Amino acid sequence: MKILHTADWHLGHRLHEQSQHEEQTSFLDWLLDTINLQAIDVLLISGDIYDTGVPATQSQKLYYDFLIKLQQTSCSHVVITGGNHDAPGTINAPKALLEALSIHVVGKATEDVSDEVFDLSVREERVLIAAVPYLRDQDIRRAVAGESFDEITDRYKTALVRHYTAVAAHCETLQTAQTPVIAMGHLFAVGGSTSDSELNIYVGNLGHIGADDFPSVFDYVALGHLHRPQLVGGYEHIRYSGSPNVLSFSEIGYDKKVIVLETHQKEIKTIDEITIPEFRKILRIKGTLETCVFKLQELDTATTSLPTWVEIILEESSSLQGYQEIHVLAESLGIQILKVTLKNERTVKGLEQLIHTSQSIKELSPIDVFKRKCTEESIDLVQNEELLDAFHEVLAIARGH
Repeated sequence: MKILHTADWHLGHRLHEQSQHEEQTSFLDWLLDTINLQAIDVLLISGDIYDTGVPATQSQKLYYDFLIKLQQTSCSHVVITGGNHDAPGTINAPKALLEALSIHVVGKATEDVSDEVFDLSVREERVLIAAVPYLRDQDIRRAVAGESFDEITDRYKTALVRHYTAVAAHCETLQTAQTPVIAMGHLFAVGGSTSDSELNIYVGNLGHIGADDFPSVFDYVALGHLHRPQLVGGYEHIRYSGSPNVLSFSEIGYDKKVIVLETHQKEIKTIDEITIPEFRKILRIKGTLETCVFKLQELDTATTSLPTWVEIILEESSSLQGYQEIHVLAESLGIQILKVTLKNERTVKGLEQLIHTSQSIKELSPIDVFKRKCTEESIDLVQNEELLDAFHEVLAIARGH
């Protein structure tokens, strides 16, 4: 049996207000071809199907068109879990209909953990999938009046580990003759490498678990949330597949991947990575104005069909004429400049000044705005860490996460 692990599609995501629909479509077309070429039997998608809880019609069509086309491939079963960006109701809404197509979805934690476990068979091979979605605080932890932040943190982590332990225990009741057990999850595991596009989905250290917190019954743990493909704690069998497309300029410089497992005689025999093609070049160019102009002229943009997107980081202050020169040159080369920043701009500007100097407020994340405001008010967040934690909690509630 061959199993493919992917996550963090973030359908509908926009990079600096630019739609990524084209490269997302290209990825899903490539994935369908790869499933056939690799003779994949089971597809696992570990959360964040969509970029927002209320996805656009275009994004939903992309998702459902993919699932329909998947019926014509070698894939016999699909297991999809909700992530922190997904609205559980959106993921679960077509649950009954998708079950008829051997597509299993778990949008949120269930009251009975057995509802998160799927016993799948392909030919004479069998595998148990513990499909654990993103675990929201309110779904797994019982609130206690008057709890301190430390108590909330401890109780949540305990509840999270308890949930995985309960799912593992149920899997053991179904396991016979060394049937492989694979867990899915959408969380931050200690030691993982993050990028700018990932929201810290827990408050402070809330929910940060280590590799050793996963029960030993799991032969593989298919994780989502972090966008760089990576192992957790050096364990080969605990992995983030990473996102298939670049979601921020901090995610360039490494390959995007999917993970393929192969079972044989009821054991996981191989774990391999497949590099996803680069459907659009997304680059970051640094240097003086002259250096950046030279590097733009040297770019090879013929290797991808979609226009190249570039962020320019200037090492010295430049006049408005310099900015215009870069944009005019880029336009003549068929390159789109999405962002230009000055590296040596060390002063912290107030929010009013940012708006006054025409810097788009959309370039700032909510946490950036909060930190700038605290700086204006002379509030030291290092000495007042609980204030930052409280902001993360409020932000998560506001976003419905």
